[in-house]
Amino acid sequence: MSHDDPTPRPDKRTLRRDILTARNELTAADVREAAEALAARALAMPEVARAHAVAAYVSVGAEPGTLALLDALRARGVRVLLPVLLPDNDLDWGEYAGESSLTRVRHGGRMELCEPAGERLGPDAVTEADVVLLPGVAVDGRGTRLGRGGGSYDRVLARLERAGSRPALLVLLYDAEVVERVPGEPHDLPVDAVVTPSGVRRFR
Repeated sequence: MSHDDPTPRPDKRTLRRDILTARNELTAADVREAAEALAARALAMPEVARAHAVAAYVSVGAEPGTLALLDALRARGVRVLLPVLLPDNDLDWGEYAGESSLTRVRHGGRMELCEPAGERLGPDAVTEADVVLLPGVAVDGRGTRLGRGGGSYDRVLARLERAGSRPALLVLLYDAEVVERVPGEPHDLPVDAVVTPSGVRRFR
């Protein structure tokens, strides 16, 4: 921050806390309505429409909802991969076979996650995806994503880069979570687009 800028920018922890607080004030109807709009917006994107495999995740709590999108992708015959959190915070992957194929898993003292109950495909399975949906808390005008803070998806992005994979990187957020600036690190890889209930914004 320069001395000419009198406005201090929030750090990652503060920004994450403020946005999660706002999410927790949403009603179940708000979350459901937004999830339907997010699914419609995402499904209309050319990169999603032509995808054969999509790596996604199951939203929990007041996160922007993903289940409507997962079911619509599966109905189109798209292979949907879902993450399984490993003890070292890396991610394995399994295939989504409908809501009944999910199991709730609590990792330590953290929130319960919904994970696929079937066969484990290995951490490298994500490199086969044409589109990767990244969970996020915020994104800024440069495409810098603020994640949940566990670092799991930093590993996923590094794995994609090592493999030479270039899937479309998308983040699903509420409209108010597209912010002026996310504190970034030099290694942060920008996302290609953010999908919100009101539209799609592309960054590269």
